[in-house]
Amino acid sequence: MRRRHLRYLFGIGCGMAFWGSLLQDETMRSPVVLGQGDHSFLWVHDWAQLPEGMSFGNTHGCVIVDSQDRVYVNTDTKNAVMVFEADGTYVGSWGEELAGGLHGMSIVREGEEEVLYLTHIGLSQVFKATLEGEILWSLGYPAESKKYASANEYRPTSIAVAGDGGFFVADGYGKSWIHRYDKDRNYLGSFGGRGKEPGQLRTPHGLWLETEVGEPHLVVSDRGNQRLQRFDLEGNLIEVVEGHLRRPCHTHGYRDELVVADLDGRVTLLDRKGRLLTHLGENPIPELRGRNAVARDDWRPGEFLAPHCANWDSKGNLYVMDWVSAGRVNKLRRR
Repeated sequence: MRRRHLRYLFGIGCGMAFWGSLLQDETMRSPVVLGQGDHSFLWVHDWAQLPEGMSFGNTHGCVIVDSQDRVYVNTDTKNAVMVFEADGTYVGSWGEELAGGLHGMSIVREGEEEVLYLTHIGLSQVFKATLEGEILWSLGYPAESKKYASANEYRPTSIAVAGDGGFFVADGYGKSWIHRYDKDRNYLGSFGGRGKEPGQLRTPHGLWLETEVGEPHLVVSDRGNQRLQRFDLEGNLIEVVEGHLRRPCHTHGYRDELVVADLDGRVTLLDRKGRLLTHLGENPIPELRGRNAVARDDWRPGEFLAPHCANWDSKGNLYVMDWVSAGRVNKLRRR
């Protein structure tokens, strides 16, 4: 009798676990909407369709989108650049020789072709490559600047390319300088440097060249100072944007919106004047914000962990990379 009773209880327990699992799965699959009004998005469940046996690995880099709305994602694995269609279909990967440190990417049209500019914090170099992964050139640390005793002090996190082919490199994990180069990779000068005063920087983590409003200018995600700063293309300070941000990592624009990936557990939308539009996906648990080693069991749809980069496609959808050791990239579809 006792054995029968125990089997009965065991059956009930298994049934509850089964239905609980189904309920949890249903909760994970139910629609999750972030934002409000014209700035609202649907969280796309399981967007990235990785081949069986493949995982992202540590996602500590950038997300960019080409003119065909293909999505390029950095990882710290031998698949240093992973490529996806807009629907999440896996296209391929490359960059085994760049494993462990590829961090910043910018995509630029040059003539009839699109090319990638990349930064590598481990190799202390900048690269130019084709979309298929052929390295066209590399550039070492700016010894001409007289700001470094060796290449080891230089850890470039981001790159932005101007219309004339010149470019800017942020030494975000090094000495917090931004270095200017012409189209032929000649060093032109540096600005910023570590500090808290306007025009100074503490971890200038991300660069984005804004060309849609007025004169082109450089938007710097000044992470350590919890702000954005705008500079002209000569390195002169235009504006400091403060408030609404905790630890901004990367900023990109789409029409009248700026998206800011904030490492402390949320994505923020600002207008072009730096005014708050909305926050997206704020993690309600402070202990899970800005941490790399968050177990999958603590991941929730609609809640970010440590947004490291966010970027737009041509339709205003968003792709967000969390800095987590297991690798996480999500799509937010505009409603």
